[in-house]
Amino acid sequence: MSVPIRQQFSVAKYLLQQKIKGNKRYPLVLMLEPLFRCNLACAGCGKIDYPDEILNRRLSVDECLAAVDECGAPIVSIAGGEPLLHKELPQIIEGIIQRKKYVYLCTNALLLKKRIDDYKPSPYLTFSIHLDGNRERHDASVCQKGVFDRATEAVEMAIARGFRVTINCTLFQGEKAEEVAEFLDYCKKLGVEGTTIAPGFSYEHAPMQDIFIKMRDSKELFRKVFKLGRGRKWKLNHSSLYLDFLAGNQAYNCTPWGNPTRNVFGWQKPCYLLVDEGYAPSFKALMEETPWHKYGNAKNPKCANCMAHCGYEASAVEDAVKNPLKAAWVALFGPRTDGPMAPEPVPEYDVDTVGVKVRPAIRIQAID
Repeated sequence: MSVPIRQQFSVAKYLLQQKIKGNKRYPLVLMLEPLFRCNLACAGCGKIDYPDEILNRRLSVDECLAAVDECGAPIVSIAGGEPLLHKELPQIIEGIIQRKKYVYLCTNALLLKKRIDDYKPSPYLTFSIHLDGNRERHDASVCQKGVFDRATEAVEMAIARGFRVTINCTLFQGEKAEEVAEFLDYCKKLGVEGTTIAPGFSYEHAPMQDIFIKMRDSKELFRKVFKLGRGRKWKLNHSSLYLDFLAGNQAYNCTPWGNPTRNVFGWQKPCYLLVDEGYAPSFKALMEETPWHKYGNAKNPKCANCMAHCGYEASAVEDAVKNPLKAAWVALFGPRTDGPMAPEPVPEYDVDTVGVKVRPAIRIQAID
């Protein structure tokens, strides 16, 4: 794991407190979405598939900080939409840092050069830059040429100014292990703190539905990638057991309460990936009223192929707390890349054949 020791210690202290209190469900990361508006229209994202009256809505500074306080998670991930479009984002970030929470500002980086003077380097602030592979792959993913070059220039500038920077990479259908490995080499060369990597979730509102990887294909892809990565010293911003899960060696149940979401509609049930399951008026109501038993690979067809870190990183962390020697072994030697995989969940629902929905991706001119 590439996370600084200081941050690891803070999270470990938080986990210990939850265990002492006897809490079985607790958040690790708050997903804060202060807006849905974006300056891109990526093929695998349905966040901008809302009318303008919704896209024009914003969470206020007070609403954002109240969500941070109410949730209590040690880490806050600010996503969207494109967060840098929010005019009050600097005040939101400042308030989170004052609370000594670690904040990851997720951005496509198109506005970062213009807005970077609004922020100061801090051990509590990380720019998480969206890059879905090499130049050709990323520009195809975001449906606009030139975005990769602008994003990597922003990465280099932010690092030069002393900011913590990570890369957030989503993998889709048709990925080649060799290209993914080359991309991770490139991330290492860029000098970023680490890279978050996971298979894309099949958003129901995404412009294209034929680009998402099935679960078995994801596991086989990651095994090939990790095998190629032996000795290449990639910095992956995940727990060792989540990486082992991606390689098909762990059978975890989803723990969506580990990454609760607050957005312009309220507290989203059960996670930020499922947009039509309803909302709770408070974090307390979210935790107490959400029918958690209805979600997960075996429970809900919408979750069938999900291996996203928002649902399974917390599961892996929980396993690491219970089995520290297993976690340490995988951290030391890496995920196993051959042999039998852990059994996949048997669906507890009727499996229906659903046709692939494809609609043209909307093109939006990048906002300068």
